[in-house]
Amino acid sequence: MGDNLTHALSALQTARNVASTGEPDCETWNALGGDTSGPLVSPYTVTEADAKGPFTPRIPADVDRAAMLPALGYQSLIEKLGERFHAAPALLLSLNQGVPPEVGHVIQVPATQPFDPDVKPAADANAGSLTIQVSRAESALRATRADGTLLFFAPVSSGSEHDPLPIGHWKVTGVSWHPVFHYNPHLFWDAQPDQTRATLKAGPNNPVGIVWIEVNIDHYGIHGTPEPGHVGHTESHGCVRLTNWDAARLSSMVKPGTPVVFQ
Repeated sequence: MGDNLTHALSALQTARNVASTGEPDCETWNALGGDTSGPLVSPYTVTEADAKGPFTPRIPADVDRAAMLPALGYQSLIEKLGERFHAAPALLLSLNQGVPPEVGHVIQVPATQPFDPDVKPAADANAGSLTIQVSRAESALRATRADGTLLFFAPVSSGSEHDPLPIGHWKVTGVSWHPVFHYNPHLFWDAQPDQTRATLKAGPNNPVGIVWIEVNIDHYGIHGTPEPGHVGHTESHGCVRLTNWDAARLSSMVKPGTPVVFQ
């Protein structure tokens, strides 16, 4: 249990017309399908394509050195598999003690929709007209229809004391898949005096992840992250940060003009 799970449970309960307690109670279990909801994990055979990469084993913390890399891919196979199945690498290793993640091995993974950073999601025809709401208090993002129907919920990191979330009504102006990251030290309060502008190549370990959803505020957007385990738990440099798989899902639901509310 933690803030992310508590907020997710509360959102689910509201969407399913269950008392919103934020607790994993029996009503919520039944709303999720109860004993008929299917297995929590499923088998997955590690393939040669998985192990082939390409990987970027060492990504320097120094921006100028990182900008020299040809891509910012996954650093290892276990990191790649973890993001594919929305799980921390440590969880995958715990689920598969004695079975290393190697080609041909069958491992147990969370039974979720696999994420592939190389496949751009198609526009969601069922999304319709949406409003994106980001709550600083909850560290959460919601996509809702005009009638209040909740279509999507995800934990986020948004703003800090130095770079607060810009409260107000905005709109989406564009979506970029596999963006590069243009680092400008003048926009970061914690930049080092000797740092200069730099462009970091695309990849799941790019500072803005695999998708950038631009809103009509200079230098501001909703985007992915190279550190999914930090989402909902740490602050950002002002932008709204989601896991790469949630950012990809959201990008399929929005379009230029989609209303965005920061509160």
